[in-house]
Amino acid sequence: MAEKKTSIRYWLTFAPEIGKKPLLYLMSKKFDVEFNVRSATADRDVFVMALEFTSTHEKIEEVIHWFKKQGVQVEPVEINTIEG
Repeated sequence: MAEKKTSIRYWLTFAPEIGKKPLLYLMSKKFDVEFNVRSATADRDVFVMALEFTSTHEKIEEVIHWFKKQGVQVEPVEINTIEG
């Protein structure tokens, strides 16, 4: 029986030099996980994105681990402040 899919939202925060890499593209090629950009902002010092991932819990955890290896700070979205 296939594992149930779930949707989980995370804040991804990273420095502009990391943002020069095509991280979303690379992630989408490496992992079979749906994603939706729920919010994003950038300035000279920091990039912040709220992403919603949909897949099995195990695959989402693999994506989170991969982002952290890329130098991205990853934190779960605690409340639905980015609903819309």
